[in-house]
Amino acid sequence: PDLTGHEKFGLGNVKYNISRIHVTAVELPSASISLLPGSGIKLVIGNASLTIDMNWNIRTWMFKDSGRGTVHISKVFVTAIFSTPLDNGGPTSIALTSCQTTSGDVDIKLNGKT
Repeated sequence: PDLTGHEKFGLGNVKYNISRIHVTAVELPSASISLLPGSGIKLVIGNASLTIDMNWNIRTWMFKDSGRGTVHISKVFVTAIFSTPLDNGGPTSIALTSCQTTSGDVDIKLNGKT
């Protein structure tokens, strides 16, 4: 979905819109899944990266600008624990019980025109 909003900076408001958000690359060089006896599943993803392309525009009382942008997030680490209740009476269910995420680097490139 698009991201739209406004922020107050110094002398006025900045209105922004980020649209046409597309994930163009995902790399998972290190991922593992392990069973936790009696409780569920542990997922560990290490050193992952993600690239997103988008359109952007901003408006202030003084100027407006728009263009294309790319965001590259790297050194992403995720550890998630899922519980899997052992209930033979119905369909299998999975619930997220814990999740920790860190990211190391974020590189943002904006190309625009006035």
